[in-house]
Amino acid sequence: MSEIVRIAMWSGPRNISTAFMRSFGSRADTAVVDEPLYAHYLKTTGANHPGRDEVIARHETDWRKVVAYLTCAEPDGKRVFYQKHMAHHLLPGMDRAWVGGLTNCFLIRDPAEVITSFVKVVADPTAEELGLPQQWELFESERVRTGRTPPVIDSRDVLTDPATMLAMLCDRVGIPFDAAMLRWEAGPRETDGVWGPHWYASVYRSTGFEPYRAKKERVPERLAGVYERCLAIYERLAEQRLRVQG
Repeated sequence: MSEIVRIAMWSGPRNISTAFMRSFGSRADTAVVDEPLYAHYLKTTGANHPGRDEVIARHETDWRKVVAYLTCAEPDGKRVFYQKHMAHHLLPGMDRAWVGGLTNCFLIRDPAEVITSFVKVVADPTAEELGLPQQWELFESERVRTGRTPPVIDSRDVLTDPATMLAMLCDRVGIPFDAAMLRWEAGPRETDGVWGPHWYASVYRSTGFEPYRAKKERVPERLAGVYERCLAIYERLAEQRLRVQG
C-alpha cells in the first residue's frame, strides 16, 4: 500500500470543521477521526463542556496513546487518514514533535461568526478557547519547519465555492480531488465523537456544504477584547489562505 497521507486539519470551534470531516469521510480512500485529543483536553483543563463526563469516559484521555494512533495506525487500510483537530486541544506541556509527521492544514473563519455561534454553548470564551492563538503558533512553526506556507482555507471561501476550494486543498496535500466530497448522507456517523448530539445538530441535517450566508448577530460587548485579539490573528492567517487567482 502507498504511504499514508495523514492530514491534520487544525481548526477552532464552529468553523465548519465537522462538515469538512464529512466531506473527507465521503471519500472511499479516506478514514477520519474526530477531535482525538478532546477527552485529554477536558480531563486536563476541567472545562465544563456539554457531555464532559461521557467524553472522558468513552474516549482516550492519555495524549501519548492518542499520538501513537495518529502517527502509526493504518486505519481501515485506507490511503488517507483525515484528522479533525481543535488547535486549543494541543495543550502547553504536550510534546509537539509528532505534529511534524503530519500534513498540517488550517481551517479558519471570521471570529465574529465563530464567537456569536460559540457563545450559545460556552458563554464567555477566551481567545485561547477559540483556538486562534494556537493556530497561529502552529502555522508559524510549520512554516519555519518546512520552509513552505502550510495550506490555509477559509470557511467562507469553501461555502462559496466548495468544489474549487476542495480541489485546491487536495492538490496542496497531494491527493486527487474526488467529487464525492461534495455530498454526503444526513445523520450521525460511527466516527463522530460522543459529543455529537451536543454540537452537531446542523451537520446531522446536512447533505453537503450549505451556501454561505452572512450572520447578522453582533459580538457581545463583553467579548470585544477577545474579538479584537482573534481578528488580528485571523487577518494574518487569511492573507495566506488558498484562493482563486485572477
